[in-house]
Amino acid sequence: MLAVMLLISILLGLIPLAGIGWIVVSGTITTVDGLFESLIMLSISGVFFLNVFWELRDRGLFGKSKSEPSKPPSSLDEG
Repeated sequence: MLAVMLLISILLGLIPLAGIGWIVVSGTITTVDGLFESLIMLSISGVFFLNVFWELRDRGLFGKSKSEPSKPPSSLDEG
C-alpha cells in the first residue's frame, strides 16, 4: 500500500514539471502569468517530492531512518 502511495507521489510530482516544460516550450515563460504559473507548479512539485523523500528516508534509503534510535549525549564522556 505504501509503495502505491510512493508511486502516486512521484507521478503527481512529475506532472507539474511537465507543465513547466510546456510553458517553456510555448514561450510564455517570460510573461507574468508564465512566471507565476511556474512558481506555483514548482511549489506543488516540491511538496510531492518532499513526501517522496520522507517516505524513502523512513524506509532507510536516505540517511538515518526513524527506527534507528540516536544516542543521547552522556555526561560521563565529559571527563
